[in-house]
Amino acid sequence: MTEIKHHNDEKKGLFEIYFENKKAGEMTYTWAGEDKFIIDHTQVDEAFSGKGLAKKLVIAGVEYARKNSKKIIPLCPYAKATIDRNAELQDVLS
Repeated sequence: MTEIKHHNDEKKGLFEIYFENKKAGEMTYTWAGEDKFIIDHTQVDEAFSGKGLAKKLVIAGVEYARKNSKKIIPLCPYAKATIDRNAELQDVLS
């Protein structure tokens, strides 16, 4: 079972993913004004690789952007590649 926790302040934010109650990875972002944020890093511990957890983090960021009418600038290579490969995630691109 996976769980994602979101932490946000006025300048930065973080999505943490837990797999079987253990922290498995995180995705960080920085606000770029009031209406968009920059995904700058996505990381999943090697012990949890191959489970699709990094993609779940990107999807959580996209869902947050949609729900809050925000746009995303994916500077993180993984987040950018994931969004580029999945047309259904591209509506939030800045």
